Parts: sequence; C-alpha cells; structure tokens
Amino acid sequence: MKYQKVNIWDKLPKPFLILAPMEGVTDIMFRQVIARAGRPDLFFTEFTNVSSYASEKGRKNALERLEIAPSDSPIIAQIWGKNPEHFSETCQALESLGFSGVDLNFGCPDKHVNKAGGGAAMIKNPELAIECFENAQQSTNLPVSIKTRLGWSQIDEYQTWLPILLEVHPTALTVHLRTKKEMSKVPAHYELLPKIISLLSQISPETKLIINGDIKDRAHALELHQKYPEIDGFMIGRGVFQNPYCFTDHTPSRDELMKLLTFHLELYEEQSQKYYISYETLKHFFKIYINNFPGAKELRAKLMETHSINEAHKIIHS
Repeated sequence: MKYQKVNIWDKLPKPFLILAPMEGVTDIMFRQVIARAGRPDLFFTEFTNVSSYASEKGRKNALERLEIAPSDSPIIAQIWGKNPEHFSETCQALESLGFSGVDLNFGCPDKHVNKAGGGAAMIKNPELAIECFENAQQSTNLPVSIKTRLGWSQIDEYQTWLPILLEVHPTALTVHLRTKKEMSKVPAHYELLPKIISLLSQISPETKLIINGDIKDRAHALELHQKYPEIDGFMIGRGVFQNPYCFTDHTPSRDELMKLLTFHLELYEEQSQKYYISYETLKHFFKIYINNFPGAKELRAKLMETHSINEAHKIIHS
C-alpha cells in the first residue's frame, strides 16, 4: 500500500536553484565540490539508463552512477530509457537508495541516447513517453518530474508537446528553452516564457515550472524571477563552468579556486579506490578552476600534460 511521502518540491524556496544534470560532469565528486563552494537548493544525478538497471550485467554500473554523498541531499535521480517496465523496476528501487524524487529525461539531445529511443526522442513518441511516466509514477512514492526541450526540430512544437506532458500533471517540469536540433548553439528562447507560463497555469497549475538554458548564476536567476514571478525554479548548467560558486553571490579568489581543485583531486583519489575512473576525465574540469586569472592559461596547459594525481599536486603547489 502506498503512503504519502513528503514532497521535496513543496519544501523548496521560491525561486529555487538546481545544478543541471550533465553527463560526465555532475557525478558524485563534482556535486561534492559544488556543495563545498555553495550548494544549490537541489541536486540532480547524471542520467541513468533504466534498461541498464534492469539487467544483471548493467546494474553494477547503474548503481555506481546512482551513488550519493551525504552533502548531496536533497537529490533527484534522473533516469532515461524507452521501456516502461524498466522504468517501473528502477523507480521501485530509488527511494531505498536515498533519493527525494525521480526525474524522467525526455530532452537529452545526445545522438546515441536518441538512437536508443530515449531522451529527446520521446518528443517524437509522446504515447510511449506518457506510458513511461505513468509506470514510473505508479511504482514509487517519490514525486516524479520531467525534464524536456521545446521540441525536436521546431520551437513551435512546444505548443503540442508541453500540453501532453502537463496533462499527466508531473510534480515539476523543467523546460530547456531550445529544441533538440538547436543543442546549445543558439540563445535560449526566453521570448516564449509568457506562453509557457500560460500553458502551465491553464493545464496543470500545481506543477512546478523550472527553466533551463543560459542561466548564468544566482543573480541572473533572481533577475529573471523578478520579471517572471510565476517561474518556480531555475536550473544552471554551463554557468557552473564559468564559476563553481554560481549558486552564491561570492566571487572566488585564485586561492579559493585552487583549494576547490585540490578537493576535487582528493575526491577522485577516494573514488578511484572503489571504481575505475580514467584520470583523463578529470582534465575536463581543470578549466572550471583555472580561468580568468593571470597565468591561468599556462598553468592549465601544464596540468593537461599530467598523467597522475601526484603530478597534478606538484604543479598546483609548486
């Protein structure tokens, strides 16, 4: 028998801020880094394939991706796939793993994900999308939300796609203000916000509305909220690459950024004792910490030539 669990979305301030789920970025290590710099109101995991969780072969990898740290809470598990039964099986397990909610990824533009029928491919298969949502919702006490885009190739697709999603009343709906085709190559379509807000108020006013796309930092989010007070939350993605302190009003010093990078390296050492993690993946993060200060370009170039944590520490502390 289901019981009513506390809905984390109702406990958040307005507006609330979220670190966007980004593949290869928002893993357990980077979330701890951001929590130290200044955490958002809510974290999301990287997205996990429900079919991986539903298979004996893939479950170990899925559970690694779903590992959470104490500083992560509250955190939402984001999942993707195209098999409704696998959504059910995965959602049944998420509550026991410590998550506060589950989010269905119906917007990822990655060609491999789309070829497999997941992510933004759901925009072209709305009946399946709704079946997956309903299976997820019926299989868990956790609130179920959705993250999507305006459409597959044309921005006016939102006029039919978003109502389909709103009619099943997700707890929250995150709209990345671009199409799948646009990726992140064009400015987010803020001009559509009044119409999206109107759709939500007409169809599912209880659904929390979150906006994603070109949100730079906390100050930018508050500025947008002043203009559009109906928006409940803002999701920051690439803005974190410019400033890992983007969820605060703080401008970090060079020393603070170096300490944050050192902390990331320490977390990598800890995690790599449990799982295989390529050192090369760490190099994608260096620019986040080593940027916009004298000598940053030269220091970053040296770090990119390293092959181990020890080499990196020597360069940072030399």
